Amino acid sequence: MAVDFAQEIKDLRQTMDQVREVTDLEHLRQQIADLEKASTAPDLWDDQEHAQEVTSKLSRANAELERVTGMDQRVEDLETLVEMATEDGGDAETLAEAQNELTALKKAVGELEVRTLLSGEYDQREAVVTIRSGAGGVDAADFAEMLMRMYLRWAERHGYPTSVLDTSYAEEAGLKSATFEVKAPYAFGHLSVEAGTHRLVRISPFDNQGRRQTSFAAVEVVPLIEQTDHIEIPDNEIKVDVFRSSGPGGQSVNTTDSAVRMTHIPTGIVVSMQNEKSQIQNRAAALRVLQSRLLLQRKAEEDAARKEMAGDVKASWGDQMRSYVLHPYQMVKDLRTEHEVGNTSAVFDGEIDDFIESGIRWKLAASRAEG
Repeated sequence: MAVDFAQEIKDLRQTMDQVREVTDLEHLRQQIADLEKASTAPDLWDDQEHAQEVTSKLSRANAELERVTGMDQRVEDLETLVEMATEDGGDAETLAEAQNELTALKKAVGELEVRTLLSGEYDQREAVVTIRSGAGGVDAADFAEMLMRMYLRWAERHGYPTSVLDTSYAEEAGLKSATFEVKAPYAFGHLSVEAGTHRLVRISPFDNQGRRQTSFAAVEVVPLIEQTDHIEIPDNEIKVDVFRSSGPGGQSVNTTDSAVRMTHIPTGIVVSMQNEKSQIQNRAAALRVLQSRLLLQRKAEEDAARKEMAGDVKASWGDQMRSYVLHPYQMVKDLRTEHEVGNTSAVFDGEIDDFIESGIRWKLAASRAEG
């Protein structure tokens, strides 16, 4: 069937109009101007942490502007390509090139459109992701490590910087838990739909009888704390323990007590950090993640109170949200959206955008249905 390029291009332009409206390019350009001014201050590097924050924000803002304006240019270029392909009776080779670019452009514009759906209070934030092995013994620990690699590969595919904050290795293989940051705008909005219980079904590589094993891992996603959030934690509410960092198999990788375990006494929330070089750095990282978790908890309590006042209290949507089946067949299926794919290797290699997009659309629909 012939492609109606005129209608397809019209649809792309309408979507880009919505993207530009939500992105607020005028505000973004002003933000870039302010950051460029700050980056040229002669005393900028007197405070290295502040300087890195300024340059990082400037880089991300420029990339964000380029994403939108570059997409507009691609739509213009596609229209020119179609005109070249159809003039003088048509050029089959150029027409095929135009069809390929249309397919790629629809996918890219669709990803930008999904971002316009992220209007939650913290959706624009960077994200802190924690993965914990659950039931299933060594298979669960191995599964936790597979999930961590999946998310880090996803971030790498998008060019998002990541920083591993803590890794707690299991005795035989895999991870008991791991925490890492994804340092990109809207990382929380995208990855928040990944929170919940993930299930793996496969023939266990750790079972010498080759039996099928079901194992579980939990994924927690919180927005990165910002200075404007005002999450004050009194010193008497925090218990801090220090210990030596450990590597795979429990081996010591540090001869000093630089690792930090921070416990928030009122809530029982525990945060461990061991990937920074000094105890001071690990303490600061632990406090930042603890504040992020308390921020999200406060938001959840406020939401629950509003729902209770409305007489509509529902269970969390995030539990048991996805199954990864490697035997007796190959399939990854999201249990909320019904989205599924058969290429399990690609999913574990970070190709999860379709799951994230369907999750965002599902979450938005569920929110609207609730009122």
